[in-house]
Amino acid sequence: MNRSLKPIPALLALGLACATASAFAQSISPLVPADGAAANTWRFVGFPKSKADIPATRFELAEVQGERALKVSTRASYGTWVHDLPKAEPGRLQWRWRLDQALTGGQGVADIQTKAGDDAALKVCVMFDHPLDRVPFGQRTLLRIARSVSGEDLPAATLCYVWDSVHPAGLQGANPYTQRVRFITLQGKGAPLAQWQTETRDVAADFAKLFADELPAGAAVPKVRAVLIGADSDNTGAESVGWVRGIQWRP
Repeated sequence: MNRSLKPIPALLALGLACATASAFAQSISPLVPADGAAANTWRFVGFPKSKADIPATRFELAEVQGERALKVSTRASYGTWVHDLPKAEPGRLQWRWRLDQALTGGQGVADIQTKAGDDAALKVCVMFDHPLDRVPFGQRTLLRIARSVSGEDLPAATLCYVWDSVHPAGLQGANPYTQRVRFITLQGKGAPLAQWQTETRDVAADFAKLFADELPAGAAVPKVRAVLIGADSDNTGAESVGWVRGIQWRP
């Protein structure tokens, strides 16, 4: 189902993830703590109440092939699992993930380059404390409206690493609803299912490349406001199952 009003809800959902800054170190808390308890520094963020008809993506600690990890399941749903950060330096981000079921079923084809298909079976996103004066005037105006409507300080720049099943790995672009969110597909069409893959990304370098048009020569990459894990299938009505574990900053 194509939701023509998704741009602002998408900004709201991403922005609400940064609404509360917690007072903890700039490292990311373990996704699966050693004692097996759920990490209390991660929290769920979905669409605003005005979109209450959209089911929530399910996040749960479970075991897969003897490993405890975060299971991420969609069913015509939307949701993110968020870790706020007190303006952390954009270093090297590492995690392991696997996709057991790509987006299947539903009424449409998942295609992150189109509004009708803007769904992802699995993604890890980084939100930045991007200066508003670097955002083009028109987009700045829309962002200010969204901030006013939500009452939240929505992020001006978000970079998402996506597991995609339609396009090849390495595809880069902007979200079809908003230039405030840009993406890179790390796993693409033909990637093996039900197998763990390890990713390590130089977040600063990726931001400098994806947001090059908004990064003045010699300017430092903005600090990080939050890291999130997400999956959605609200546009296509499809279903998917994936897993993530071991997300952390590396030297």
